[in-house]
Order: sequence, then structure tokens, then C-alpha cells
Amino acid sequence: MPALRARADTSPEGARLPVRHTVVMAATAYAPLTLTVRRGDSVEWINKHPFPHTVTCAGVFDSQSIAEGARWTYRADRRGRFAYTCTFHPNMNGTLVVT
Repeated sequence: MPALRARADTSPEGARLPVRHTVVMAATAYAPLTLTVRRGDSVEWINKHPFPHTVTCAGVFDSQSIAEGARWTYRADRRGRFAYTCTFHPNMNGTLVVT
């Protein structure tokens, strides 16, 4: 399932405005598995599975339990490559790359 991405608009002064990206949790997978964003963008994870999931990167971010139909948003303020997992389903992994 492809990720939904917002348009990268610019302000009247030409500065890039932050973009909101979407990752979908369906069954025991994140889609997309790897997402690259720019620092300052936000990422919204949406749970489309009947069981709860988490988005957890130890020491960086932790959504706690996300119920079916619920969403969680993280603002990417730190550059790097962040591997994350669902603490309920350890085989469910994804990567967020912040440039």
C-alpha cells in the first residue's frame, strides 16, 4: 500500500513549509517500510488493523498503544536514520530517515 504524501508548499518568502507524511499500519506491517522526510516535517501513523500497535524507537519516540482507527503524529526535528518497531509485534519494523 503506497504512502500518502502531502504537497511541499513554500511560503511567500520562498521558504519550504513542513510537510505531513502518512504511514499506514495494516495487519503486521508499516507502509511504507522506509520513509524519508526533511527535518521539521511530521509523520502521522494510522492504525487500520483491528489490533493495537505502537511506533517505538528506543530513546527517540514512542507512540504508546495506538488503537484501531487511531492516529499518532511525530515531528521529525532530529536528523538521522531511525529504526522503529511495534512493541506488541516485534516482527513489525519500519525506518524513518530524516534529512
